[in-house]
Amino acid sequence: MIVAHLIFYLTVLSYFVCLWKIFEKTNLPKWAGFVPVVNLFYLIKLIEKPWWWILLMIVPGVNFLMLIVIHVELARSFGKRKTTDYLLAIFLPFVTIGQLAFKADEKHVGLPDYKTEKKTKSREWTEAIIFAVVAATIIRTFFIEAFTIPTPSMEKSLLVGDYLFVSKVSYGARLPMTPISFPLTHHTIPVINAKSYVEWQKLPYKRLPGLGDVERFDATVFNYPEGDTVIVNVQDVSYYQYVREYGWKNIHNENFKVRSSDRRMVRTGGLTVRPIDKRENYIKRTIGLPGESISIKGTQVYIDGEAIENPENYQFYYFVYAKSPLSEQVLDERYGVKLTEQDKRDFVKHKTYVLPLTPAQYDAFNNMSSVDSVVIYKKRPQGDYHIFPNHPSYSWTEDDFGPLWIPKAGETIDLTLENLPLYERAIDVYEDNDLEVKGNDIYINGELATSYTFKQDYYFMMGDNRHNSADSRFWGFVPYDHIVGKAVFIWFSKEYGGSIRWDRLFSLVD
Repeated sequence: MIVAHLIFYLTVLSYFVCLWKIFEKTNLPKWAGFVPVVNLFYLIKLIEKPWWWILLMIVPGVNFLMLIVIHVELARSFGKRKTTDYLLAIFLPFVTIGQLAFKADEKHVGLPDYKTEKKTKSREWTEAIIFAVVAATIIRTFFIEAFTIPTPSMEKSLLVGDYLFVSKVSYGARLPMTPISFPLTHHTIPVINAKSYVEWQKLPYKRLPGLGDVERFDATVFNYPEGDTVIVNVQDVSYYQYVREYGWKNIHNENFKVRSSDRRMVRTGGLTVRPIDKRENYIKRTIGLPGESISIKGTQVYIDGEAIENPENYQFYYFVYAKSPLSEQVLDERYGVKLTEQDKRDFVKHKTYVLPLTPAQYDAFNNMSSVDSVVIYKKRPQGDYHIFPNHPSYSWTEDDFGPLWIPKAGETIDLTLENLPLYERAIDVYEDNDLEVKGNDIYINGELATSYTFKQDYYFMMGDNRHNSADSRFWGFVPYDHIVGKAVFIWFSKEYGGSIRWDRLFSLVD
């Protein structure tokens, strides 16, 4: 790590030295070559581009592309206008910059007249592609981003195969925290399966003003809070849940085999750590707001002791006791319930279906003459690792949970060994403190602590598919700095087989 940092700083220093020499050749202030941001301002001025180009340098992905454009234009301003010159400026910019700076015969001649210069087809295509990528990245970062529903955790409200637009302006766009990254990717570059970002340049969390606040029942997209550490080859299983269930032994070894969600044994491939804005994107419904107390009693959610209205299409699993096999076609066409092959095999074996049903579907099944009864599937405790706070002192379940107070910025709690499991990760990880327990005492940043004041707001998220959703009931709070945006619009939707759901196209997200 030390060697990598040393190479980086030497590279930056050599770049600044080259700018110093280039500015000397072009009668610009030599000192500006060594001043970050200022040197970019003069560099942009040298290639006769507008000052606001410097603003594009803070946008992840765009900054990488803009630097390529600046190097090419700089080479052109020194008379280097052959295809080989362009390729050298793109792929070996330090060679080009070094030549312009230290070769005596390299003279600044200015840029050609673009009105009279004839562009080649390749250059026209290159400029068009760069412009499109820059524009798309700006829109994606600050305004709206496309998102796909990958799991059934929000059924029946949002379906697997729905393609959404997520509004960044609803809550305020979060400024890039890892600004240097490959354009239009999240955390991994497709095909080559490599990291899409560099970690040696990070920016503190900042958010632009938004149109409003996160509100109850919003379909909210956020970075998965427990996604900071990921098992490279088994990313569909939570690293922390795996550790809680099976222990720490050998999990860091890239050749150690762990069980994936489809029950195969797979080599871990080691672990990778991701910054906040590069963690996996999740979508759930906001249920609990900062400063509220949430509890669940017999599947009903209560906020501050009052039962709240449930989403229209929320669902639970039910035992459906039928007198005879139910018609697959009728269930699908009339009630929107699709039987799987496993459902049909279960009925042959147990004379019972286990189906996820909305309130309307529950009423419909209860009124079927071929159904004896419909009984909700009650979740039971599955071990101290399974449900938040993942501690043996708490025996909560998905259906009976809490009460749990949701932290609010500026609010102070009394801190005890009893309630520490509830807020330990928020204090230690999300708010970047050094938390230790010594005997019966709690220490934060080396000082004895009997209380704690939270620095940011937190939220409690739940999926509408209540018995098939990995949400805050399993891993706890969502910090405000993890919030990405609000799902607002379904622009496309298709089923697993590829058929288009025409009735869902261009519909608003409830």
